[in-house]
Amino acid sequence: MFLARRLPGLSRTAARRHIVKGLVFVEDEIERPSYRLRFGNTVGVWPAPPPQPVAEAEDIPFDVRYEDAEVIVVNKPPGLTVHPAPGEPRGTLVNALLARCPDLQAIGDAIRPGIVHRLDKDTSGVMMVAKQQSAMHELQEQIRARTVEKRYWAVVAGTPDPLSGKIDAPIGRDFADPRRMAVVEGGRPSQTEYEVRERFLDTSLLECRLISGRTHQIRVHLTALGHPIIGDRIYGFPSDLIDRQALHARVLAFAHPRSGERIRIEVEPPPDFLALLDELRRMEPVHGPDIAPLATVTTPPDAPGWRPSRHRSRHVR
Repeated sequence: MFLARRLPGLSRTAARRHIVKGLVFVEDEIERPSYRLRFGNTVGVWPAPPPQPVAEAEDIPFDVRYEDAEVIVVNKPPGLTVHPAPGEPRGTLVNALLARCPDLQAIGDAIRPGIVHRLDKDTSGVMMVAKQQSAMHELQEQIRARTVEKRYWAVVAGTPDPLSGKIDAPIGRDFADPRRMAVVEGGRPSQTEYEVRERFLDTSLLECRLISGRTHQIRVHLTALGHPIIGDRIYGFPSDLIDRQALHARVLAFAHPRSGERIRIEVEPPPDFLALLDELRRMEPVHGPDIAPLATVTTPPDAPGWRPSRHRSRHVR
């Protein structure tokens, strides 16, 4: 975006917000964010947006699973925010990364340097960060081309039927609450594959593979399917057995941005997730799933058969 390139420290999101507010003029006319500038156009900004704050290095320990001159792969614990945001300017993964990799500050966004993809604050697991601008561009291209493999474990209410399938449902802002995402008509195309790994009395362990990568995608898709992730206070219900959403990014695989070698990192869930599984296995019989043929769920949320969760068990109170 032109503004983000010309105004140092201004993110693309902040620039778009300025345009939507009608504070950017092209030849004294207000235009949309998608307007294509022509050679010789005069662009005016009023008032000039303040420079975006720069993230500062902090000595925060974190778990590194792979690192070289191009990329660093970390195992993010639950409760750690990925990058600074209003109300949380410090104590994030980016602050920790800058202490280990000072040159990261020059990669990409000033407040999100090197961040190729994100995990929610209360989602644990593996994520990659670029250490070179060229690496960031290459990894983002792989994500757009859907050649990056991302697999998650999720403990959900009930058991999906069929036991494996693909959820193909568009995601956008929730019309009732813009802070949330939802399956909505006209949303961005989104696909998640799932497979039941273990079945308990009224909960299941799923492995989910992201095909697209929308905000809160797995959480939204599983809730729309009628099987919210337990402990998810936004899209499901709190749990007595875990104080966050039971979602863990377990596998990340990508082509090395320079050599092309396939890198695959797998990390076990953190103690709270493992304790949850141990408790479910102790309390309830474990069943090996008989995996059904792959099915595709495409029903819109207001159509017959697309149901809200009916699984408010003792684990998802």
